[in-house]
Amino acid sequence: MPPTLASLAQHSALKLTVRTGEDRLERPVRWAHVSELADPVPYLEGGELLLVTAITLPVDDPEAMRRYVRRLSGAGVVGLGFGVGVHHEDVPEALLQAAREADFPLLAVPRRTPFLAISKAVSAAIAADQYRAVTAGFEAQRELTRAALAEGPGAVVARLAGYVDGWAALYDASGAVVTASPEWAARRAAKLAAEVERMRERAAPAGAVVADTGTGDDRVEIQSLGTGRRVGGALAVGTGAPLGTAERYAVHSAVALLTLATERTRSLQRAERRLGAAVLRMLLAGAPEHARAVAGELYGTLLDAPFRLLVVEPVGGRGEAVGELVETLEAAASRAGEPVLVVVDAPEDADGVDGAEGDGRLVVLAVDGGAVLAAALAAYTGRDAEDAALYMGVSAVAGPAQAAGAQQQAEQALSVARRRGRALVEHGELAADSVLPLLADDAVRAFADGLLRPLYEHDATGRGDLVASLRAWLSRHGQWDAAAADLGVHRHTLRYRMRRVEEILGRSLDDPDVRMELWLALKTTAGPAAG
Repeated sequence: MPPTLASLAQHSALKLTVRTGEDRLERPVRWAHVSELADPVPYLEGGELLLVTAITLPVDDPEAMRRYVRRLSGAGVVGLGFGVGVHHEDVPEALLQAAREADFPLLAVPRRTPFLAISKAVSAAIAADQYRAVTAGFEAQRELTRAALAEGPGAVVARLAGYVDGWAALYDASGAVVTASPEWAARRAAKLAAEVERMRERAAPAGAVVADTGTGDDRVEIQSLGTGRRVGGALAVGTGAPLGTAERYAVHSAVALLTLATERTRSLQRAERRLGAAVLRMLLAGAPEHARAVAGELYGTLLDAPFRLLVVEPVGGRGEAVGELVETLEAAASRAGEPVLVVVDAPEDADGVDGAEGDGRLVVLAVDGGAVLAAALAAYTGRDAEDAALYMGVSAVAGPAQAAGAQQQAEQALSVARRRGRALVEHGELAADSVLPLLADDAVRAFADGLLRPLYEHDATGRGDLVASLRAWLSRHGQWDAAAADLGVHRHTLRYRMRRVEEILGRSLDDPDVRMELWLALKTTAGPAAG
């Protein structure tokens, strides 16, 4: 504790006597300062014990003394030490009354106690308090370091919360709460999501103070974790009062330890991704047993349980969106204690997945029904691809032996996502949906235009309506009367038109493959190509 007026009044060598302000003696004293100026305020900073003998003060003027005391109190002076037996045998009544009215502490200093002795006592107490704070801070640093080495980031957060007599919470790179102590603090920490998000947009290290989290009694400090633009997370510390020197040492130590843990985690993640790329290649090559042997226990039960495979690529080269997705998925895996295999920059080639640099693609194996898959679906289902800045294809449920098939399914879903401009498409949608959207690409349109062009050109001469007649006949499965009724013509007229279609196209409508191709062509193209 820093020195207070009470501790100085109790100092046996100083012999100070409290004359007024008895209920305000616990205020800390930052310094003891001597000044006989009528207005010393311009030379003060606040927190001082002002020592005077009143050699120049109009101590017989009650109103002047009231102004003097009010001026000192307003400037943050914690108390007045009046030297008695020097120019005045006792504290002048006007000054005493002014201090009493303002409830301003006034201490009588006996003649045998030099002001220098008070200054030395204050200085010694401040130095002792700072030494205790530094010593306590180093002890907290040692304790936090032991916790980090033995138990990890969660233990650091728990020790810190106890040390500052408040609460603490750790956020990951996505801004989600990883751990909080005590447990109830997780709800309070979640309310700071907007402040943490703003912190992530600033270069590390950075800090901010949030005065109110909705409870009215918290003072929260948020510190970013990481270096430069690589913000790896954040630490929030909530207390009922500003942090003292020792507590601040502890917070800074926790920030350093958690930053190191974050950077170490990033390095491990990079190594895991390299290993993951090799494991994925083995799975796609149809060698699940080799993949299990290489992976060891790294991916837990992921290679034995049903999983889904995700293939992701950025929209228009906006690779930062893929990076944000990686952070989201890995944060979800960390919170749930769930394995996930993430391979970055892994475009498809003839053998499956290649680890070429700079492509910006992403392949993920995630537990079916797990937290990682749920995070991806929740974040991107129903979103526009341009808004999300990525396309994502998700396979059906598969096992290790079906990994290659799952990868093909995910690629097919990814292709549909591109054509439809959607951020996420699941392979299950393709089986439940029409096949026609799958044909909506340039090659299919070119085939349809080429197949039907002779009919469109014939109709353009005004010698019949072969395209409409063909569409009606195919839609009625070759039933002449029903199709003719739809067109409003005689069935013999329709038979003539279908013979003309066969003659012009050089194909027989008795062939089911021809009928299928013509029907799909009619559904794919709306009219003759410009030319």
